[in-house]
Amino acid sequence: MRKGKFLFAAALPLLAASCSNVSDQSANNQQVRDNNVIISVPRGEQAPPANPGQRNFGGMMPMGGANRQRSQRPQGQGQATQRPAMQMPAMQRPQQQVRTVSLKELSMSDPFIYPDPETKTYWLTGTGGALYKSTDLEMWTGPYNVIDISGTWMQGQFVAAAEIHKFGDKFYYAGTWNNHGVCIEQVPRRYNVPLNQTQLLVSDKVDGPYLPLVKDSTFCLGPTDWDIIDGTLYEENDTVYMVFVHEWTQIIDGTMAYMPLSKDLTHRLADPTTIFRASEAAWSKEMNSIGEATFGMRMPGWVTDGPQMFRTETGRLGMLWSSWGENRYANGIAWSESGSIKGPWIQEEVSFKGDNSGHGMIFKSFDGQLLYSVHHDGGTGRKPEIWTVDASGDKLILGKRIH
Repeated sequence: MRKGKFLFAAALPLLAASCSNVSDQSANNQQVRDNNVIISVPRGEQAPPANPGQRNFGGMMPMGGANRQRSQRPQGQGQATQRPAMQMPAMQRPQQQVRTVSLKELSMSDPFIYPDPETKTYWLTGTGGALYKSTDLEMWTGPYNVIDISGTWMQGQFVAAAEIHKFGDKFYYAGTWNNHGVCIEQVPRRYNVPLNQTQLLVSDKVDGPYLPLVKDSTFCLGPTDWDIIDGTLYEENDTVYMVFVHEWTQIIDGTMAYMPLSKDLTHRLADPTTIFRASEAAWSKEMNSIGEATFGMRMPGWVTDGPQMFRTETGRLGMLWSSWGENRYANGIAWSESGSIKGPWIQEEVSFKGDNSGHGMIFKSFDGQLLYSVHHDGGTGRKPEIWTVDASGDKLILGKRIH
């Protein structure tokens, strides 16, 4: 336990002292289990406030306000009052009416498309957790509310970067939830780091309902003293890995990391391994150097976001990932020299799509066409787009926008 931290159970009944894994883990996983403890610390002074009129990702939110999405975290300035964290009231979001709209009418960060071959239906989800369906990738019906996280520490909290994966006969919903009532680390003169974890939900059907894979109100899949976001699932040699972001807000130079999961995906078999750091890519820029404030603060560092694994037709293993570059948000590519998740990984010199676009992923249409979904902000907010891509060689080549 780190000096100065305290177990925080009394004021957060859902966050008991142990964020324990399931009871059937072997003795070899005892150390991994023992690391899963939620600890809250007093808040302190954060990074200097943004300059007036400065570009700012994430907006502002005063300390003590209601929970917001990941892009609207608490923004205490100067010396924050040190007080025990408390469970913040959840935002009440109005239910949206289900309707059919074109992709261009949707606003969504981090779009993820799962093509279901059995029903010939495409399913779209992302930040916010809403689910849409389409048969032609142009017209989408939704939003449908398909997740049920009642009785967990995530209840009432916003979900970011949601995805759908299928393994065996089950569908898994990977999403990142946070609790800003818990500060897992106070980085002096930088940031009060909140509890963020990518968790897995499960369903027998692609359209849900999705329930927690581990029915434990305090369960966390990753180390609870890590700020973990944007987790995705990747299978290699009969092992499923969660590949995720260790947030730059906590460690300055953000990283990609992986952890192997058990056969039933209910717990990690080892603590995380770092894949690479954001600063290793020439196109990834230090935030202050490009005049980019974050959450209302001039916080220095390099960002990692949105890992997505893919292979070219030649078998080369790549990762799409996002950071900030010369034109704000950007999507780039790293390649594994060994063809394995274990790397080593090398970065492409320039971004794949660097025009304030990011969090891209690749999927195949039902007619076999390789497609790339990504969000782009042209000044009216983040909008999902679909492009053709070519992966017939050792590179991924961007084609044309089709939706």
